[in-house]
Amino acid sequence: MIVRWGLGELVAVLEELSVTNALLVTTPRWASHDLPVADRFDGVQPHSALEGVHAAVAAAEGHDGLVVMGGGSAIDTAKAVSAATGLPLVAIPTTYGGAEWTRHFGTRDRASGVKIGGSGNDTRAIVYEPELTLGLPWAESCGTAMNALAHCIEGLLFGECEDCWIGARLIDEWLPRVNANPHDLRARRNLLRGAEHAGRALATMGMGVGHAMAQALGGRYLLPHGAMSAICLPPAMRFNGVDAPLAVERVQEFAALGGFHRLRDFGVPRAELELVSVAAAERGPAKANPRQATPEAIATLLLDAW
Repeated sequence: MIVRWGLGELVAVLEELSVTNALLVTTPRWASHDLPVADRFDGVQPHSALEGVHAAVAAAEGHDGLVVMGGGSAIDTAKAVSAATGLPLVAIPTTYGGAEWTRHFGTRDRASGVKIGGSGNDTRAIVYEPELTLGLPWAESCGTAMNALAHCIEGLLFGECEDCWIGARLIDEWLPRVNANPHDLRARRNLLRGAEHAGRALATMGMGVGHAMAQALGGRYLLPHGAMSAICLPPAMRFNGVDAPLAVERVQEFAALGGFHRLRDFGVPRAELELVSVAAAERGPAKANPRQATPEAIATLLLDAW
């Protein structure tokens, strides 16, 4: 994977990849950003809905590469397009979630309300630009950083991981500083460094039941993945007997900074927790969890988070 810091590096990265006719995949927020691309598709939909993916695949015809700028929904949409077309992809993340690091992606089927996993994208490079995160609203900043922290914590369930430790320490130090001053570029840069390490961990380690619950909740109720990760991580840590690299209480403090307290605050019906638990138990991260995560066990965790 080619990794560069600074948006000015994008031209050289595209030249290195021999991409001369790139399509930008993004949202309206970033559609007019000055980038060396031939065309722009700004129809990315929340949770990478399939309608947006199909439209982006059609827009990619005739291009020799893809550039994606945005958060998890944009990156997963572009990865799905890359998998469908075989086009190389350069990711420019504007949040802290780490989706740019994996060969897996999730798309949402509106009819069923289920997120569908996919793989096979050809992500060749990542370009980090901390200035792009300066305008990120605090809820998104905290939520996506909490998702990155979850990658670090759950990654350690599967073995020793230096990136997990480094990422968690950076997030622990710099997330409160971004909260105190969202326009502090140094704090934003170091939080993005933590997210980079979390993404590297995500690419090499695994995910556990906390992610499975967050994925199932986001797919069913169209809720932000970062917020769901923040709420689901503490009960998952207790379930797995994890208290490192950060204590559960510290993780809860960070979740509270973002206003992420209970599932009920996001309109999740208590009566449907058992249905969500069944869906979560079928997801890959739940099946990979070192401690068996049955639907009954997950229902108890969701009730704890509710």
